[in-house]
Amino acid sequence: MRTVVVGQPPRGFEDFLKRRRALGQDLFDEVWGGEYHVVPAPHGRHGEVELELAEILRPLGRRKGLSGRGPCNVGQPHDYRVPDQAYFADRTPQTFHPTAAIVVEVVSPGDETWEKFSFYHEIGVRELLIVDPGKRSVEWFTRGEKKFVRSDHSALLGISAAELASQIHWP
Repeated sequence: MRTVVVGQPPRGFEDFLKRRRALGQDLFDEVWGGEYHVVPAPHGRHGEVELELAEILRPLGRRKGLSGRGPCNVGQPHDYRVPDQAYFADRTPQTFHPTAAIVVEVVSPGDETWEKFSFYHEIGVRELLIVDPGKRSVEWFTRGEKKFVRSDHSALLGISAAELASQIHWP
């Protein structure tokens, strides 16, 4: 289900957002060009795969001089996405990272992973990793001139999609 509030938010909406923030429920919420996307916490299977990926990818990233982070804000305060993981050449912790070397999205049923591609390309992300626990699939995408193109491996981390998929203990 998708709910979009167009125009003036209804009365009580700001209070709803304040409650979400106070309870820490807004960790995965995103702003798409001023449009607020309320995103629930992911499915448990998603979290298991996310941890597996961190165990595999973080050491590879460190060897290549990349700093890995869990869910974080990539973009600007008025327009950002929250990937499950991101790897940065700049090791400085920030609230909003203008771009990333690599963005990792773990697919959850009904999420907006595939709609984020153009945004990530616009802000200069070099590689995207899409992992779908339901399909047990791993897909690398590298930055092309006008869009991301599918690749069989990560040039930045030196690991293939097949190799990565074989190392994941799928739930």
